[in-house]
Amino acid sequence: MDSTQLTQLLPMVYQDTFRDPMYWQMGVYTLLISVGTFLIFALPWTILAFIDPVSLQKYKIQDKPFQVKKYLLPNLARIAINSSIFLVLLTLSWPLFQHINTIHTGQFPAWYWLLAQLIFFIFLDDFLYYWMHRAMHSRWLLVNVHSVHHRIKNTCALDGNYFHWIEFAATASLALVAPIILGAHLYVLWIWIIIRQFEAADGHCGYDLPYNPVKLIPFYHGAVYHDFHHARFKGNYAGFLSYLDGFMGNTYVPQYLKYIAAKRLNKNSQKASSQNI
Repeated sequence: MDSTQLTQLLPMVYQDTFRDPMYWQMGVYTLLISVGTFLIFALPWTILAFIDPVSLQKYKIQDKPFQVKKYLLPNLARIAINSSIFLVLLTLSWPLFQHINTIHTGQFPAWYWLLAQLIFFIFLDDFLYYWMHRAMHSRWLLVNVHSVHHRIKNTCALDGNYFHWIEFAATASLALVAPIILGAHLYVLWIWIIIRQFEAADGHCGYDLPYNPVKLIPFYHGAVYHDFHHARFKGNYAGFLSYLDGFMGNTYVPQYLKYIAAKRLNKNSQKASSQNI
């Protein structure tokens, strides 16, 4: 094939891409759902951090001012730019990606299989993210890529997607691995992406509220876990489930373990006092 034939073929390949319904459903619509749900989850927490009400300051994980004013517009700009870059990368790679894509629009799974798939997605994605995150703390990646996310020391929810575009693309790509392995239904993929963006917002919200329902999720300690990573820079590398640091070489932030132990001790003391009344 000469250069002229190749030049003629390339536009045809991408014409087929834009005619492919799955490109729009899995690519464009999934990205829009991802960005939209993240903003829905993150903006209320971010507004709360901006107001910083006195009544809730005792629940702040860090006794420092939030950095909402400084990073609000840069945050929104990075979300828009990174999402656009990811869409371009997805479009360019679609002629190859479509051959390994197993996401389908056939029969929706039974509820128990749906639940099993989502649990698998959470555990595998967190395992992969843990190792990617540790790699991001290697010297070159930390200086040139991951340092963008670590510019913010005291996070609010909107900071959950404040990334260098390389890290944004890598994180988004990891989220697709488990659904592709299982050949998930498109709607199951969308449910999973919504869960993943909820975690991104909640994990950066900056508050440790006593009645946050996410604390009912096994192995999940809410924003406290990841907040200590931003505050101390090293350790607490998982995205969702804190147990991984224990299994992967005890990479917990020591101050985080002290915080959790103190909370448990305080809770037990309060319980004992109430029983003695």
